[in-house]
Amino acid sequence: MTIDEPRRGVSGPLPVIAPHGDFDEDTLPPLEVRIRETAEAHGGLILDASLITFGDSTFLRLLLTIHQAADLRIANPSPAITRLINLIGADQVLHIHPTVEDAQTA
Repeated sequence: MTIDEPRRGVSGPLPVIAPHGDFDEDTLPPLEVRIRETAEAHGGLILDASLITFGDSTFLRLLLTIHQAADLRIANPSPAITRLINLIGADQVLHIHPTVEDAQTA
């Protein structure tokens, strides 16, 4: 699992975080810290979820919690993350975009 440094979008003010790998109860803490700090500092963030290969219920809880507290935009979710989000109907609540660029301009 790796977590890219937040980067500013070319056309949008929100930083982008692009984690790679699996995120479950054991591996989520570093990403959770990064997301919470970024959301607090910038009022939101774009999560490029294209290279996340697995997320469990703790990952989903993090997304929903951050969504309630800040402007969370999820870009290009991988098939595994799309399935997780759709399974409980969170796709009706979360702001999901097909690309990072779309999320930046939303």
